Amino acid sequence: MPVRIMCTISFSADDDEPGRGYGKDGFDDHYKRVKKSYGDRDSQDYLDGCGQEDDYNDEEDNASEVDDLAAFFDGCSLHGANHVFVENKKFGFRQGFWAVAFTMALSAFLLQVVDRVIYYFQYDYITLLDENSAKNMTFPAVTMCNYNFVRKSQMSYSDLIFMGPLLGFEEGMAPGFPLAPEPDRPPGSRFSLDEFYNRTRHRIEDMLLECNFRGLECGPENFREIFTRYGKCYTFNSGQDGRPLMLTMKGGMGNGLELMLDIQQDEYLPVWGETDETSFEAGIKVQIHTQDEPPFIDQLGFGVAPGFQTFVSCQEQRLTYLPPPWGDCKATPMDSDFFNTYSITACRIDCETRYLVENCNCRMVHMPGDAPYCTPEQYKECADPALDFLVERDNDYCVCETPCNMTRYGKEMSFVKIPSKASAKYLAKKFNKTEQYISDNIMVLDIFFEALNYETIEQKKAYELAGLLGDIGGQMGLFIGASILTILELFDYLYEVIKYKLCRCVKKKHKGRNNNDRGAVLSLDDVKRHAPCENLRTPSTYPGNMLPHHPGQGNFEDFTC
Repeated sequence: MPVRIMCTISFSADDDEPGRGYGKDGFDDHYKRVKKSYGDRDSQDYLDGCGQEDDYNDEEDNASEVDDLAAFFDGCSLHGANHVFVENKKFGFRQGFWAVAFTMALSAFLLQVVDRVIYYFQYDYITLLDENSAKNMTFPAVTMCNYNFVRKSQMSYSDLIFMGPLLGFEEGMAPGFPLAPEPDRPPGSRFSLDEFYNRTRHRIEDMLLECNFRGLECGPENFREIFTRYGKCYTFNSGQDGRPLMLTMKGGMGNGLELMLDIQQDEYLPVWGETDETSFEAGIKVQIHTQDEPPFIDQLGFGVAPGFQTFVSCQEQRLTYLPPPWGDCKATPMDSDFFNTYSITACRIDCETRYLVENCNCRMVHMPGDAPYCTPEQYKECADPALDFLVERDNDYCVCETPCNMTRYGKEMSFVKIPSKASAKYLAKKFNKTEQYISDNIMVLDIFFEALNYETIEQKKAYELAGLLGDIGGQMGLFIGASILTILELFDYLYEVIKYKLCRCVKKKHKGRNNNDRGAVLSLDDVKRHAPCENLRTPSTYPGNMLPHHPGQGNFEDFTC
């Protein structure tokens, strides 16, 4: 074991020569002079201080040491590990049994955690169905269109020639009905589809025979005109005509909208050929929708036939979908120049309008915007084929996501014949029509809520973050008896170990520099084997941390320790 010597030792090169080294008496005299020059108290304090400094460093190293694994797990809240790492005991059968049990429990816990994490990232959802009652409910908007979009009594010869590509009429054909006189147009004005549809449309004042809402009379003033692919149509309770939305207080018949309509089949155009605008049906097309949603009646409407009273029992359905990654609904606002509220129909109309403007440089009469209306030739050659291609084949251009919140109306329909034989004469007399006309043109439409309640269909996350953390915490407590604080204990122990290692390295470097400043550390064997050096003259002065020599009496060798 190395001995630290904190002094200066001089050895004589030849002990036999007189006056060249220290004898017993000479060394005693030299030590006395050293002791006298420093003073008894100072020299002893210096020597004792060096020893105390080394003792302090050793105590500090011992105090900064961290606990071993046995001591740590003995006080840790992690169950089982304290039976594996036992202080002052060799690893035996009992520790081996606990090691196997602890490893199996830890493995089972980790397997459960992996399973729960995988399930969480599958983003499954469940659908909840509920039914809620209400004191009153907002009545939906009802849009209706006549299958025939042009009255033949309003068609002039120029109208027939201009609209020929859409109607299948070619020059030289016989119209088959008397033509109307030419309309008054400003000189030099171009033909406009907007003006044509407004002039030749079926007027709500002529079609609407009776109107009642909740037993109260209504009229044409309760309908708002709107363009669709069927031309000019009408919407009841649109919410956009400055009138308050209509409410219903009860469910069942008599508490909704009841209409008696005349479809005016004698105004239907003859069929000259088959085009996209040709209609073989007689009746009206109806769509029930919310006030925030524009009608898309050519694809979402249902037909009502003349000669029947149609009962439509509705139930409001409020749907809530989840955004990605659980679902695929659209949660961001709609980026459109034409609509403020996002809906599937608004998205479709907006997309179809942009597609036609890009490919045909025009828009159909029912489309929003300020692009010019397509002419009948553009309808036939570009607009109708492009729209058919977009709807049937191009699924990438118009991708309209489901809104995260939407309202729709479920419908149940039933029919009865009207008029009966007993009422045919009365109705013919009432409306000044023939019985055959009443049978071919009159219909009754009754729309009402089945009950004053609404259905909620809501998507919910099947597994949320709180459930994941709860499952992990439960498995952690079941298998290894740990909690989140146990994890903090483990991290704290790792921190202390790393801190101890780093501080130990820094202290070793610092202690090495101090030893170099104070001198070398030699063992007794090194001192004994040391060969004498060349003759050295004793310096006149010494540093404060070195003992002075006796005046030179020969060749000496100095060791500073």
